[in-house]
Amino acid sequence: MAAPPETVSGADGLREDIAERSQTAGGIVDRLDTFAVELGDWRVSAFDVLFSVSAILLVLAAAMIATRLTRSGLRRVKALDGTQAVLAEKLATIVIWVVTFLIGVDLIGIDLTALTVFSGAFGLAIGFGLQKTFGNLIAGIILLLDKSIKPGDVIAVADQSGQQTFGQIRRIGIRAVSVTTRDEREYLIPNENLMVNQVENWSYSSKNVRVQVPVGVSYNADMALAERLMLEAAGKARRVLATPAPSVWWNGFGDNAVNFTIHCWINDPEDGVGNVKSDVLKHLWALFREHKVELPFPQRDLNLKQSEALDRVIAALGERAVPPPQ
Repeated sequence: MAAPPETVSGADGLREDIAERSQTAGGIVDRLDTFAVELGDWRVSAFDVLFSVSAILLVLAAAMIATRLTRSGLRRVKALDGTQAVLAEKLATIVIWVVTFLIGVDLIGIDLTALTVFSGAFGLAIGFGLQKTFGNLIAGIILLLDKSIKPGDVIAVADQSGQQTFGQIRRIGIRAVSVTTRDEREYLIPNENLMVNQVENWSYSSKNVRVQVPVGVSYNADMALAERLMLEAAGKARRVLATPAPSVWWNGFGDNAVNFTIHCWINDPEDGVGNVKSDVLKHLWALFREHKVELPFPQRDLNLKQSEALDRVIAALGERAVPPPQ
């Protein structure tokens, strides 16, 4: 006697339970079960498809709700700092979705042993296809564990042209880290890149950042006065810290100016660096004008070699300079 075709066992149990509870509903279920497709020992009916889709949607909805509730609960735990909360959310999300998959498989009634024929090839294909995804996931967890990169840090970011700017980490996702710059550009950097490449983290051990403001002063100026005014201008800037105190370095003697660099410190790099330089230079301009400190102007020495062509040009210019007789 031939064995009956295999169906989705979860749907079979539900169909029998409905038939016992309600004759009308049982008739509708039996009617849906008559529309079926049989492939060898495998039988799939319209009721099986409806049951499987409903079960999948129900399990996915439950997983999403559980994820949101878990995140909300972890964010209210005061004992966890920002990095630990993000790491706990990631681990909880992974656990929830793994359990969801197992519950869904059991609810639908799929026998995983039936997949052993092609599970090896399928798993190998999935492994190659999701290699980068799993690599980025593990890299993100490692970054959170060692706290080298965490939400709120300010790091340096290089764009495709190689120009470097800085931005604040807003979120560490499963695949990438979201970094927002001062001009509201958002960079999505794969987690693996932050693991294998050099990263300039301005907030790793301290948020203090030194800002350098280059200044040139004319050779005719009083250098001691100019240096004192530079320190005063840096002290007047709103975001510059009093400790560590600003300092001025002589950088060298240029073609047209004596070159200085004002060094000052800030502790809020996420608010930008260029506006600090602008604030210092604005105060310095007013102080230089008040104390008559001269700024440099380009100067060039031109050496002309003696030649017949040069003599003709000089003679022609001399003739033009002589006024015509009256």
